[in-house]
Amino acid sequence: MKKIVVFTGAGISAESGIKTFRGGDGLWENHRIEDVATPHAWIADRKLVLEFYNQRRKQLLEVDPNAAHKAIAQLEKYFDVHVITQNVDDLHERGGSSKVLHLHGELKKARSTVNPSLVYQIDGWELKEGDTCEKGSQLRPHIVWFGEAVPAMEKAMIITQTADIFIVIGTSLAVYPAASLLHYAIKASDKYLIDPSAELPYDVTDFRVIKNTAVAGVNELFKKLIDDYV
Repeated sequence: MKKIVVFTGAGISAESGIKTFRGGDGLWENHRIEDVATPHAWIADRKLVLEFYNQRRKQLLEVDPNAAHKAIAQLEKYFDVHVITQNVDDLHERGGSSKVLHLHGELKKARSTVNPSLVYQIDGWELKEGDTCEKGSQLRPHIVWFGEAVPAMEKAMIITQTADIFIVIGTSLAVYPAASLLHYAIKASDKYLIDPSAELPYDVTDFRVIKNTAVAGVNELFKKLIDDYV
């Protein structure tokens, strides 16, 4: 069975109604990224950071996986499919994908501020001041903020290196180290990039580019993969 590795970014969730990470005005849902998504922000204004992620979590509970998420899950009938995502939503899981690796954390989870290995599922959408781990420490969003290491990166590299087919969907390829995964798809005989404004790094040339939205592009590629391999 061929192994497909799908690497996704904000573009795939945008069609479900989730706002993309980077807007043209440099703001993230009307906030400066430095004010809500850095360790310094957590120290400077914990209440703002908690409320920001509470609102994002609340929005996530109101949206559903789209046809692109579901099509990727459907590929599991024919291929060994692994999803590596920069997104912190759970739309891939809710869409039916069984092997999902989150590079930048998970919105529906919280973790201890004294022991990062203590991770908890959030019941509902609110994480409040005074919510603590079993050691009595305040819980923070289980998100990889700017300036923090990406613990899942090494695992993502290993998965990517074993791909027979590598597909990139809906990412600006501007966030590192995640964007460097393109260079690890060494074994992949077929490589695809789906994005309406797709632009590959100058040193990446062996991708077939589908300049379309995630839903339309995945639908097009799904048919091709079935025709070519099944």
